Amino acid sequence: MKQNYKNYKKYYIPHHFIFLPLMTGLTIVGFREAFAADAEKPLWLLFGILSFCILYLAIMLRQHYALGNQDRIVRLEFRLRYFELYGKSSGNIEKQLTFGQVAALRFANDTEFRKLLEKAISENLDAEKIKQQITDWQPDDMRV
Repeated sequence: MKQNYKNYKKYYIPHHFIFLPLMTGLTIVGFREAFAADAEKPLWLLFGILSFCILYLAIMLRQHYALGNQDRIVRLEFRLRYFELYGKSSGNIEKQLTFGQVAALRFANDTEFRKLLEKAISENLDAEKIKQQITDWQPDDMRV
């Protein structure tokens, strides 16, 4: 399938559709049973709390590490691409852009990159508007 604005989001099936729903279900069962059970109330409450903590840590740690590394790579790709297209450092330009704008520009081909970069700076286009204006979407199949 060709990547574009409508389908560029990426899901990791074992994480998003197996582990997270399972842990969410276990957390719900734990808390529901803690309020319904009489004899094992503390045990079910502990189960619910532990399930929630595992769920929370899995979401936060996965996102934190992966996105932190990905953000650094996206910035480096922008700097390299800018240098290849303009033959000079992107330092001054990069200071005028938000990270969201930089990240959105990576989906544009070289011709659109130049136009959208100028528009992003002059009209202060946000990331979503940049992505919506891309006509020749360049897929990023390796992102986390």
